Amino acid sequence: MSRFTYGKGVVYNISYHLIWTPKYRSHILKGRIKQIVIDALLEKANKLEINIEKYEVMEDHVHLFIKAKPIHKISEVVRYLKGYSSYKVREKYPKYKKYKSFWSPSYYCETIGHISEQTIKKYIDDQMQHHMNNSSSG
Repeated sequence: MSRFTYGKGVVYNISYHLIWTPKYRSHILKGRIKQIVIDALLEKANKLEINIEKYEVMEDHVHLFIKAKPIHKISEVVRYLKGYSSYKVREKYPKYKKYKSFWSPSYYCETIGHISEQTIKKYIDDQMQHHMNNSSSG
C-alpha cells in the first residue's frame, strides 16, 4: 500500500497528530460518553473525507492520527470534529448543555512526516497501555 494519495493533479501525504481535552480537563470520557465521542468522530471524519488512522479516547483527552486532503484546513477539521462530538454527547446527556462548551477551546496539532507515522501510532497505543498500567497499580 502506497503512503501517497493520488488526486486530480496532485499527489499527497498529509498527516496530523491531534490532541484535545474536555473543558477543565474533566475525567468524563469513559463508558457510554467515550463511545459516543468515538462514534461521532468516526462519523464526522467520514463525512469530511478524512481518514482517522489511529485514535484513543482517554478519560481526560483525545488522541487522533489523521490523514487529510490538501483542501482541508486543520483548524476547521478540529472545529468540526470537536463540535459534532460535543453535539452528540449533549444530545444524549443534556446535563452537559449547562456548560458553555464541552471541549476546551485549545488543541495540540503536529504535522507528521512519513518516518514519524509509526512512531505516532505507537505513542498513541502506548498512551492506553501506560494508563492501564497506572490504573491497575493504584
